[in-house]
Amino acid sequence: MSCDNNQHIKIGIIGFGAFGQLIARHLNPYFQLYAYDSVADLEQTERIHGVTLTSMEQVAQCNIVILATPVATLDRVVAMIAPHLRPGALVLDVGSVKVGPADIMQRGLPMHVDIVATHPLFGPQSARDGIAGLKIAVCPVRGTKFRRVAAFLKKHLALDVIVTTPEDHDREAAMVQGLTHLIAKVLVQMEPLPTRMTTKSFDLMMQAVGMVRHDAPEVFQAIERANPYAPKVRKHFFALADRINEELDHQSRRPSSLDDMQPILNENTAKLLNMADAYPK
Repeated sequence: MSCDNNQHIKIGIIGFGAFGQLIARHLNPYFQLYAYDSVADLEQTERIHGVTLTSMEQVAQCNIVILATPVATLDRVVAMIAPHLRPGALVLDVGSVKVGPADIMQRGLPMHVDIVATHPLFGPQSARDGIAGLKIAVCPVRGTKFRRVAAFLKKHLALDVIVTTPEDHDREAAMVQGLTHLIAKVLVQMEPLPTRMTTKSFDLMMQAVGMVRHDAPEVFQAIERANPYAPKVRKHFFALADRINEELDHQSRRPSSLDDMQPILNENTAKLLNMADAYPK
């Protein structure tokens, strides 16, 4: 993947939805691209992105195979492509979680292929103005080709490459993505929200919501359910939210003015007078 002579390298993309098409748009200048998707009628998309639509078997025989399918279907896809992969091929995934997919690929793919688990930390919405400077996590799973992958992503796509482990990725993503998508989900369900008298911080928050609003439902499910660290983060978040809510409720029950305090003052005054009467003269 040195890129000076990459035009003879064939990349196969399995899953040609919004993210698969984003991949094709940025890799098209460097490689011969082939794609498979179970959804028919993608001819116009094929022409736009310069991709040859073909069978899954043909895509699996490319030099590099990118799995751009939902995390929930990854085990099935791996089982389908495994018999067709060439020795020395490189297989990557692009899902939002890494521990599970890395394990699925390592167990299900033949030993004669290299495996790299990746997670582009952006989507079609956040990448609409380009991907230069955006982040991507690269997790080596099997073999050494991850170094060439990282070098290509840095040099030719200008991505900020973070080489990490699947475990470290999911641990951080549970907080970074898990909370972002969770809060966005709640805010979307609270709509309509104000648009006139808004603050800068509110506007920025709604921009973040806009970046994930149109993500496919399976993306949210993967982030919240397939990440082994997400449940603990959610539990901690809601526990803190409940505690703050209780503190606010408790504070709202405290007397806030002299009028509110008058009954308490009267009661305490009466107690003092009774104590004074009982005290020996």
